Amino acid sequence: MSIVVVGSVAFDAIETPFGQTEKIVGGSATYFSVASSFFTPVQLVAVVGEDFGSEEMKIFDKGNIDTAGLQRVDGKTFFWSGAYGYDLNIAETRDTQLNVFADFKPNLPDQYRDAGVVFLANIDPELQLEVLEQVRHPRLVAMDTMNYWITSKRDALIEVMSKSDLVFINEGEARQLTNEANLVVASQRVLDLGPKIVVIKRGEYGVLMVSEKKIFAAPAYPLENVFDPTGAGDSFAGGFLGFLASCRDFDDRELRRATIYGSVVASFVVEAFGLGRVLEITREEIDARFAEFKILTHFESLHA
Repeated sequence: MSIVVVGSVAFDAIETPFGQTEKIVGGSATYFSVASSFFTPVQLVAVVGEDFGSEEMKIFDKGNIDTAGLQRVDGKTFFWSGAYGYDLNIAETRDTQLNVFADFKPNLPDQYRDAGVVFLANIDPELQLEVLEQVRHPRLVAMDTMNYWITSKRDALIEVMSKSDLVFINEGEARQLTNEANLVVASQRVLDLGPKIVVIKRGEYGVLMVSEKKIFAAPAYPLENVFDPTGAGDSFAGGFLGFLASCRDFDDRELRRATIYGSVVASFVVEAFGLGRVLEITREEIDARFAEFKILTHFESLHA
């Protein structure tokens, strides 16, 4: 089952305690597409400028990523510069240049409108609503957001949530949106807005998935080397939805597996700057780390 993703393709400049980069390909839709493509075909909707050339396009040559929806217009590609200290859960934005992304109007090619899964990456919720008007009968609509939209376009954001089946949100945003300190309570408040499932991303502390009747918590995969957390959340969503789209059913068992696959893909992403590590791996390596994850989290009952 194919996935349509609508989001950003960007250039990033990143500094962490372990090094820095001047200009690498990033963006929410980029990380999501690469992560999802290990599991299912992906249809990408985004915009780039004339400075995004054939060398940069090789990022999408993975085989399962359709770029017919990637618009190329005059101007410069969206640019973001950020830095992290030793607390890699917190990014300091140094510079944001929207460039061609400022006038982005998502226009889905006709062949994209019948996709089974739609992922609305972190873009203006008004644009997310425009995308929902263009798709026909998706089995699953998932969305992401950020603190800026919670503050500046709350009403539109809540409308998108009411039309979505699954919401990805980080723990700070969940608390900001709901005014609840407890994440279980906060997730219930998000469910009250309309989605069936809430997935709260907690960075190095793992993930919490909550539905009406079930809660599933998973740790992050333990790593010795973490270089760059940029794109980890979008890669998590990509692995999660990519695996789910490859399943016949979207039941609790597959949702739990999807959570672990998302965590596994994200764990590869943070091992290098940008997409450097994840572009080198295979599905077999992902499956092997998935198996390791199961061993790490397995325990026997007291009376087994």
